[in-house]
Amino acid sequence: MLQRFKDTPDCDKMPSDVQNKIMHVSLPIGNGNVLMATDAVEQMGFHLTQGNNFYICISPDSKEEADRLFNGLAEGGKISMPLKDMFWGAYYGDLTDKFGIKWMVNYMHSPQQ
Repeated sequence: MLQRFKDTPDCDKMPSDVQNKIMHVSLPIGNGNVLMATDAVEQMGFHLTQGNNFYICISPDSKEEADRLFNGLAEGGKISMPLKDMFWGAYYGDLTDKFGIKWMVNYMHSPQQ
């Protein structure tokens, strides 16, 4: 999958030089593993420093499991984006845990939801 910032809602509010940058790319590797990446654009508030340039993404099997994992990881940490339904069809949130590890929780809704 490859998605550019210009493919997102409200893309018209982004600078034109940002719109063609990569919002999300995923590359399946092995059995059930996915390598994902994004352009961390400074105009959108990203400031790259060694240590904040990666996340661990987990994909739970249910919304309830997503809530449980997210809340457990958030204890003593800092939530960047609370869990919520997103335009790409997922229930998603991200945070930094109390040890400084960045996490993404991404539950993909089934088509009938």
